[in-house]
Amino acid sequence: MYSLDRKLKDIALAKSTPSLLLHCCCAPCASYVLEYISPFFEITILFFNPNIYPSEEYYKREAEFKKLLSATVYPNSIDMLDCVYNSEGFETVAMPYWKEPEGGRRCGECYLLRLEETAKQAKEGGYDYFATTLTVSPYKDSALLNEIGVKLEGKYGVRYLVSDFKKRDGYKRSIELSKQYGLYRQVYCGCEPSIVIR
Repeated sequence: MYSLDRKLKDIALAKSTPSLLLHCCCAPCASYVLEYISPFFEITILFFNPNIYPSEEYYKREAEFKKLLSATVYPNSIDMLDCVYNSEGFETVAMPYWKEPEGGRRCGECYLLRLEETAKQAKEGGYDYFATTLTVSPYKDSALLNEIGVKLEGKYGVRYLVSDFKKRDGYKRSIELSKQYGLYRQVYCGCEPSIVIR
């Protein structure tokens, strides 16, 4: 059994509904993740993606996310925290690795930036868990994301939900749900270098 399935089974047996701050990269990825885990958590979405370029793309993806939430009924409540778009933090950590290929150190710094903000806000908000939808993508390094998440769990004292959402055909299901809801599926990760390099 997939380890996350075991974790969710334990949560269900405990007959409690813990709170989860879920970092979401985009509506297509989140569509499957929310379908899968929303029966087990009270979820708050954190759309914190300063890597997205240009700003018009950021707001387009944010609007698609709100479209998904308004079109879907989930077993437990789902809220969304507003984030101010500011690409400077991403540019600062990514600039030394700007010309590296996708999947290199630039991506690792981007993962850390977004997950650390999620962990900080999870601690400040008193959430039981934090997690990210990024692991649903076959283009993202789930092992590295989970390694970062576990380290941040130790640093901030909020449990990290270890995941590999691409398992159980998660990515395939996200494509199906995107078609069902008419979601815009972007053709690049988000950052400016990923447009040039792809």
